[in-house]
Amino acid sequence: EVFVENQNQPFGMALVGNRFYLGNTDGIRVFDYVPGATALAGSGEPLVEFKPHGHWTRSLIVSPDGSKIYAGVGSLSNIGDQGMEAEEGRAAIWELDVATHEARIFASGLRNAVGMAWEPVTQKLWTVVNERDGLGDETPPDYLTSVKDGGFYGWPYSYWGNTVDDRVQPQRTDLVARATAPDYALGGHTASLGLCWLPAGTLPGLPEGMVIGQHGSWNRSKLSGYRVILVPFEGGKPSGEPIEILGGFLSEDEKFSNGRPVGVTVAKDGALLVADDVGHIVWRVTAA
Repeated sequence: EVFVENQNQPFGMALVGNRFYLGNTDGIRVFDYVPGATALAGSGEPLVEFKPHGHWTRSLIVSPDGSKIYAGVGSLSNIGDQGMEAEEGRAAIWELDVATHEARIFASGLRNAVGMAWEPVTQKLWTVVNERDGLGDETPPDYLTSVKDGGFYGWPYSYWGNTVDDRVQPQRTDLVARATAPDYALGGHTASLGLCWLPAGTLPGLPEGMVIGQHGSWNRSKLSGYRVILVPFEGGKPSGEPIEILGGFLSEDEKFSNGRPVGVTVAKDGALLVADDVGHIVWRVTAA
């Protein structure tokens, strides 16, 4: 655990050598870091500015070669309710060059991309995305998808590829025509937030795949999510139904929650760690 003083809603963290990168709601800052330190001094050096508010989380992930950092920047609103000028630079994943500090939008049309992870077979970046509200319990589903450089994923004009959302006016038929459909549906409003790769054999009986922390729904007739799942992979792609790894967070009558999973990661010793922001604890999942 690293304590960061006087920062504006810090969320994402990434360490590259002796440089500690912090994803704030308003941008990315970098700090000098000494191995073993449990606190960061000063306010850090600002590298990239993001528009705050709205979906405020700023997850960070480092590229396998350590040369790039990727940051998820969610939308301000549900479907561009305050105009698309207010959404400039948002609903996107940004790429930051570690050496030059140059930043650009890597992929767009992602309403709220939170967790990110690298798939080791193809070396592709994957993310989980929270989709729009107001179209019912299951439409459209939140999703897990690979992320293409320069890809556009529909928001706010369409969802699941080129399914047009007629509530958004004026439309952009040019963008809808090139919108990429996601790879894997996760159900409506599951609030899938955390994402990490789980190598085969990490937990007994489980194949390799992507672990997802589902924070849980707030705006549907029957609650969904509130669990940690594994999406099995084969050959770099999802290959089956999700497997529940950790559950029991909802009461039997589904009127209250004992916890809500968020971040997930595999520790150096092979344990799966799950951050729970209602129980205020980190769960440790290992073989019996």
